[in-house]
Amino acid sequence: MPPVSSESASRRRQTRLRREYLYRKSLEGREKVEYEQKRLVRQALAAGTILPTEVRASYDKLKPQIDAEDTRTQEVHSHIDDEYAQAGWLEPRVCITTSRDPSSRLAQFAKELRILFPNSTRLNRGNSRVDNLMESCRMQEFTDVVIVQETRGEPDGLVICHLPLGPTAFFSLSGAVLRHDLHPPAAPMSEAYPHLILNNLHSTLGQRVATILKCLFPVPRADSKRVITFSNNNDFISFRHHMYSLPAHDQVALHEVGPRFEMKLYQIRLGTLEQKEAENEYLLRPYQNTASKRSVL
Repeated sequence: MPPVSSESASRRRQTRLRREYLYRKSLEGREKVEYEQKRLVRQALAAGTILPTEVRASYDKLKPQIDAEDTRTQEVHSHIDDEYAQAGWLEPRVCITTSRDPSSRLAQFAKELRILFPNSTRLNRGNSRVDNLMESCRMQEFTDVVIVQETRGEPDGLVICHLPLGPTAFFSLSGAVLRHDLHPPAAPMSEAYPHLILNNLHSTLGQRVATILKCLFPVPRADSKRVITFSNNNDFISFRHHMYSLPAHDQVALHEVGPRFEMKLYQIRLGTLEQKEAENEYLLRPYQNTASKRSVL
């Protein structure tokens, strides 16, 4: 029997993990119904009242499960908990690359993103296919892959792919201003872990986007003077990067570090970038562009 190569073994492992992830996701609807029934039973037992009619038939099955649960297992979990189970425990490792044959401006933009994200590595794309790129990043144990795209030398696309199971978020970029284009000139860029400000991301989709963005950054120290802001306004997320100083005990001075740009979400796919058949969690439709009074984030 010929020896099994490490590449084929890794591919089979990713297939198995993906299959298990999809199976757990398929159970979410059933688990939510059961969670609601357990909540009604707990509420009735705590108040000493009669059980609601809809849970009396299933009480004998639910009571042993309720007794065996603790503070962690009694809460309902979703596929998001599986995707970001290690968030906050392990520091993220981000791979930053570009589309093929990048212009000098896009290459410079990727270099600035490399300094922007702590523990990140910039990779020259070359002629690598997407599936080979994803497999290489998994082998190197990257937690996220960030790909920047361009049109006529202007950065206009950002793809964030979480490994190993996804999701993949697609953003359009506009108004990108690099560090050397800022007026007044940009302040020196610190490599300290930044504090994050996630403003006006209140909806369920907005919280999902906030999770994708904040898991690109490690937990900062309390005395860090570096601040990164993602501020949503009418579904456009403004990115700003600042350092602050305290010239006096009652004064705060902000210094923009750059780069700056605007982001607009148009797709979230429940899978990694090479999995074209994966289900779409969110997709911006053409008729939504005219719905000015409705905000999804």
